[in-house]
Amino acid sequence: MDLGIKGRRALVCASSKGLGHACAAALAAEGVHVTMTARGAEALAKAAAELRRLYPEVEIIEVVGDITTPEGRAAALAACPAPDILINNAGGPPPGDFRNWGRDDWIKALDANMLTPIELIKATVDGMVERHFGRIVNITSAAVKAPIDVLGLSNGARTGLTGFVAGLARKTVRHNVTINALLPGPFDTDRLRSVAAAQAKAAGVPVQQILRTRMAENPAGRFGDPAEFGQACAFLCGAKAGYITGQNLLLDGGAFPGTL
Repeated sequence: MDLGIKGRRALVCASSKGLGHACAAALAAEGVHVTMTARGAEALAKAAAELRRLYPEVEIIEVVGDITTPEGRAAALAACPAPDILINNAGGPPPGDFRNWGRDDWIKALDANMLTPIELIKATVDGMVERHFGRIVNITSAAVKAPIDVLGLSNGARTGLTGFVAGLARKTVRHNVTINALLPGPFDTDRLRSVAAAQAKAAGVPVQQILRTRMAENPAGRFGDPAEFGQACAFLCGAKAGYITGQNLLLDGGAFPGTL
């Protein structure tokens, strides 16, 4: 299926690995020129080199920096000042008990998972409107619909972003600019394993026990493949997806009940 976005330009945040990388790869496969960002220079260089090898016809730009900081955002936007596609993504806050979090912990979570996407949207959406094409996808979490107890910082910040986008997405869609969110459930990523490690520590059991239990409890009987997530992202960015906006697409293998 040709998504009709060959030659477009995308800014994909936190894309050296995991779900962000899967999105970058899926877009590159569609002929989209991709600017990738990440904090780790070595991992980013390796990921970018692999995409260049697989898709030599597209331009892959790498920008090292922390997208949750003003400096990181400025560097990313300098490299890709007028993206047609924006994929907002940042590592989630650490799990834990809310009794141990202070104001600084909350501000850091809000900066990374709510305010950073808003700042990037603010910097790019008007250009998209002028060009009469734009696709913005926020990678949030299934916890937006079904909060996870140990992820209180993430629950709060990502739900705030979801509320903000709900209004804006209904103003931009008449200009063929859509804003949607992808809500990952349990995908086989470093993030999933770090949360499992925290749960295992709290329960006093081996981490593999937590992982096996979570897979068994999922109706799909497995964790998601990041490539599946990337394909869903690419679809939402497609030229024919202009009638989909303000939506929160849950990708969870059926793990979260009561969402239909």
